[in-house]
Parts: sequence; structure tokens; C-alpha cells
Amino acid sequence: MATKKTKKESSLGTVVGLGVGIAAASVAAYLLFGPEGKKNRKEIVGWTVKMKGEIIEKFEKVKEVTEPIYQEIVDEVSKKYSKLKNIDREELEAVVEDLKKNWKKIAKESKKK
Repeated sequence: MATKKTKKESSLGTVVGLGVGIAAASVAAYLLFGPEGKKNRKEIVGWTVKMKGEIIEKFEKVKEVTEPIYQEIVDEVSKKYSKLKNIDREELEAVVEDLKKNWKKIAKESKKK
């Protein structure tokens, strides 16, 4: 038998969902418009945009984005891309390394919002 959600539970779910959405948007904004955004936008190749989009989609599905969860999501998505033949392995490693090293900056940006 399903239970009815109280207004408080429903509101909490909405707040958590908004928080995750803001965190995901912060990640995307930081990567494209942060201090190295101009460089990132120049270097973006079609597959990197798609990969980063998949990472952001996964962020939206978790309740809280912490560093271990962030690292796990990046690893999970990058494994998929490492199996594709048309992707340069060195370029993939560089993108993954850049994503991982920017965790603290991304977390700081998402806390501001």
C-alpha cells in the first residue's frame, strides 16, 4: 500500500532536486565559462560535449554530489568513451584528468549558488 507524501516530504524532495540541478548547472557553467572556459570552449570536440552532458545528466539523478560520487560518475562515463574507436585515448585521459582536478573549484561554485 502506497503512503501519501506529506507536504514537508514533497517540499524536501523539490529542494533536493533543485540543489542537484543547481550543482549540475554549476559544473557545466564552470567548465565552459570559468577561468579556463575560453580554452575549454576552444578545445571542445563533439564527443567531449556529449560526454560532459552525460556526466551532468548523471549528476541530476543523484541526491547529493560529493567528491567520491563525482569521481565515480566521471570514471563511469569515461569508460564508455574509452571503448569507442574514434576517440583519441590521450585526449580522453586529458579531459578526464581536467574534470577530476577541477572538483574543488566546481564544488565551491555550486555552494555559492
